[in-house]
Amino acid sequence: MLITYLAVINFIILITLSALHFYWALGGQWGFAAALPTNEEGKRMLNPKKMDSAIVAMGLLVFANYILIYMGFMAFYLPAWIHNYGIWLIIVIFMLRAVGDFRYVGFFKKIRKTDFAVRDTRYYSPLCLWLSFSSLLLILK
Repeated sequence: MLITYLAVINFIILITLSALHFYWALGGQWGFAAALPTNEEGKRMLNPKKMDSAIVAMGLLVFANYILIYMGFMAFYLPAWIHNYGIWLIIVIFMLRAVGDFRYVGFFKKIRKTDFAVRDTRYYSPLCLWLSFSSLLLILK
């Protein structure tokens, strides 16, 4: 039962993040600047285009739907290798994001005083860690 709740929570998180990225891809600005790392002078270290946001949105949407398929909530044929290893892709991607680039992003970043860095430490990296570890627990189903 707990595993089912974890899957639903992860699905909701991933769908929400996907929707936010689609919003940005369509030109929305709310939260966009807050989600991008900056250096100490406030200069953005990433300048994603709308297409970049759309690609991330699609990836998050695929991950959300994969969780439903993996848990058996949605019927969809997947090759055995995708069914068996897809969850590991989610685990690894979000763990790598939580660890970060050792400079601007993740728990081990050096730049810690910017607005983004504070939000990253409080919200973004813990959320990625949650998605990684809770997805690992889904293997126990």
